[in-house]
Formats: sequence, C-alpha cells, structure tokens
Amino acid sequence: MTAEAVPAVVAETANERLKRTFSSWFWGSMIVATFIHGGTFAFWPELTAEDISFESEEIEAIELPPEIEIPPPPQAISRPATPVMATADIDEDITIAPTTFEENPVEDLPPPPEEEAVDISAAPTFTPFTVAPSILNRAEVVRAMEREYPPLLRDAGIGGRAVVFFFIDEDGAVQDFRISESSGHQALDDAALAVADVYRFSAALNRDKKVPVWVQFPITFQVR
Repeated sequence: MTAEAVPAVVAETANERLKRTFSSWFWGSMIVATFIHGGTFAFWPELTAEDISFESEEIEAIELPPEIEIPPPPQAISRPATPVMATADIDEDITIAPTTFEENPVEDLPPPPEEEAVDISAAPTFTPFTVAPSILNRAEVVRAMEREYPPLLRDAGIGGRAVVFFFIDEDGAVQDFRISESSGHQALDDAALAVADVYRFSAALNRDKKVPVWVQFPITFQVR
C-alpha cells in the first residue's frame, strides 16, 4: 500500500499581509479624505477679512531754523606781569606831629552842621516817643460813633474796622487825620473820619519833651 503525498501548508506572515492589503487601504483612505475635505469646504461658513484700513493725517513740513555759526573761542588771556619791587630810599625815622589844642584852638574850629528841619506833618512817618498820647474824651468818641454809624449798614448788621492815622502836635491837638487801613465799606470809612474829628489827646513825650507824632487808632463799628 502506497501512502498519498500530503501538501505542505506555509503560514502567511504579517509583512506579506500588509503588502497584499496596502493598495486597498491607501486608495480607500484617499477617497475618504477627499470626501471629508470637500464637505468641509462646502459647508464651512464664509470668512471675510477685517477692515484694518486707517487714515493718516497730512504731514506738515516744519521749517528748521538756520544753522547758527558758532564763533571761535576767545583768545587766551595773557598772564599778568609779575610785580617788581621798586628800589627807593625810605627814611625809617618818620614821625607824625602831635595835634594839640594850642596849635588848633577851639575858637577856630568850624561850627557843627545845622540839622535841617523836617516837616513831619506832611505825611505819616515814624516819629520816636517814649510816652504815647492817650485819648482824653472816650465818652464823647463813643457817642460820635453811635451818631455817625450809617443807618443802612447798622440795620443790616454790617460792621467794620477802619484804622485812622492821627497827627498830634506838641499840645495834643489833632492837626490831621486820614485812613490808614480801609474797613472795606466807603460809608464806614467816611463815618470813621467824621468820628476822628472828635478825638482829643494828651501830648506825646520823648523822654521829658513834648513832641509832635503820628499815631494809629482803630475805629470799629459793630452792632451790639
């Protein structure tokens, strides 16, 4: 009895399977990719570019100032000459004649300069004194302030303070007066000048001598 020949079975490797199916996978993938890209471009919303245009202002030409020519630096100052001591014969025995009253008697001396008289009554000025003048008639001044207070300002409750310059002579009499600091209301300043004419003072003293002086006194109007 003869044995039949059995065909040998050879197993297919993975590399061979890849080579056999490569063409199908490649063209299938190309077809799928073509459909996906086509659908994407067909159904994708339309895109528009944003307007980024801009307007530029007109450029103004500026005229540059002319070039300034810088002058050359000044010449160097020459060095001063070195002083030289002169040769001279000086007598070392020099004396100054003494000054005596016998040679210069008092009777021959010139008189001292006369002091120029200054009229201080012309305008307010500093006048020295040791005892200030004092008001002698305060009650009369108060009555004058009540009498001269402008009714319209008094009824409205408006007051003010004016400072008045007084020129007082050697006898204490007021020779001149004027506004030094305004109250801010012309009517109150006029009333202060009317009251100033009522003031009476004692004389100012500079040590033990009566002197004319300029002094300041405030006159205040207020509703009580």
